[in-house]
Amino acid sequence: MNFSEILLIIVSSAGLLHGILFAAYLIIFKKKKTLTNHLLGLLLIFMAFRIGKSVLLNFGQGLEPIFIFIGLGFLLLIGPLLRWYVLGMTQPNFKLPKYFYYELIPFVLIFIGSLFVTKEWYENSEIVIIIFASGLIFIYLHLAFYISLSWLTLKKVKKQYLKEAQTKYQKAILDWLPLLIAGFAIIWVTYVLNILDNAVPYVIGPIVYSLTIYFLSYKAFQLKATELDGNTFKMNEDHLLFDEIHKIVVGNKLYLESDLSLSKLSIESGKSTQLISSVINQYARRNFNDYINFYRIQDAKIVLSRKESEKFTISSIAFDMGFSSLSSFNSAFKKFEGTTPSAYRKDIK
Repeated sequence: MNFSEILLIIVSSAGLLHGILFAAYLIIFKKKKTLTNHLLGLLLIFMAFRIGKSVLLNFGQGLEPIFIFIGLGFLLLIGPLLRWYVLGMTQPNFKLPKYFYYELIPFVLIFIGSLFVTKEWYENSEIVIIIFASGLIFIYLHLAFYISLSWLTLKKVKKQYLKEAQTKYQKAILDWLPLLIAGFAIIWVTYVLNILDNAVPYVIGPIVYSLTIYFLSYKAFQLKATELDGNTFKMNEDHLLFDEIHKIVVGNKLYLESDLSLSKLSIESGKSTQLISSVINQYARRNFNDYINFYRIQDAKIVLSRKESEKFTISSIAFDMGFSSLSSFNSAFKKFEGTTPSAYRKDIK
């Protein structure tokens, strides 16, 4: 075994181990136990079994046919699990209906059939090529069907929630799911190309899987997908609370008050500061300070654009907008407008 083969084993095996550890974290060690995390964990485990078969087949000697067929059979679990996960991440209070388990029948049949595969029959029977080829085509078309079905399910949800109306957490889920589906689509394409006249080396499949799993793990934690589920799309009183807060802050121009704080809003609305902060983060997609400063800057822009504002200093405008200092006004203005108040006033003249 040369250096390149050893390197390929390390890369593909590392991705395999990473996927299993990530699955263990989701199913066993993560404090927040949710159906979606369990589904994602199972998805990673069964995909790891499939990839493990590929690694052993490519580098091992004399792999038993039973393991080859069982490894391929695990792909019949990936499709349903992917669809169920997408449903769980986009439907409030999602539970697996009993009839969903009928989708596992193809896997059960292939798995049971695999137990009767002998090495002698695999190597000597003429019909094995027909059976193997037919099974392979069915398995990969089965996965392609479920990947497409998952994409259509996601597309339908996106139509219901326009981008500008999405909450912070809804957006996170709708950013995460396309990456997950695309990742499995890329893995599928790699293996199909391998089947078609060996268009790509067989070991490329495990390597692509490894890179995909590393990327998806990173995005899952970045978008906090493991902390979310379909209840993010549940209409609840939080939306009504945000409307109430927005009316108090923006409708009554409370944002112009320099002493405005979460505590003051808590008194005004009768809700806890933690809840108010969470609701603003979710529906305004900004933290409390940015939420307030955004509207202050919008008013400041109107004042700066008026000709009569030339007699006012930038500092006086800043204090009128509710800022406690000129530096905080300049910082907020530049954050939202990409320029300073002085430069903005000069440019509009």
